[in-house]
Amino acid sequence: MKILSKWIISALAILLAAYLIPGITISGIYIAIIVALLLGLINAIIRPIVIILTLPINIVTLGLFTFVINGFFFWLLSTFIKGFQISGFWIAVLGALVISIISWTGNQLIDNQ
Repeated sequence: MKILSKWIISALAILLAAYLIPGITISGIYIAIIVALLLGLINAIIRPIVIILTLPINIVTLGLFTFVINGFFFWLLSTFIKGFQISGFWIAVLGALVISIISWTGNQLIDNQ
């Protein structure tokens, strides 16, 4: 039940990011749920490998390069999911930051209950 709740929070965070940030468009809740699922899979499987491979630059930038990695994966999803568009890479980085903040807040509310 917790996983489903976190998945819904991620989908709502994606919808909210699309609402708040011009340049991110999403056609509906169904697409947001698909994006949340795929983003979760990418973050669970591919992201740890990329973080390890980019560890030197992450150390030099004091971890700020992680935002670039998150934005890249968010932008990557927009390239092959119909109904989900991001107008530029830096918009994707900003969107990933907003989604991270909203998801973290929502997940803290779930975990503390």
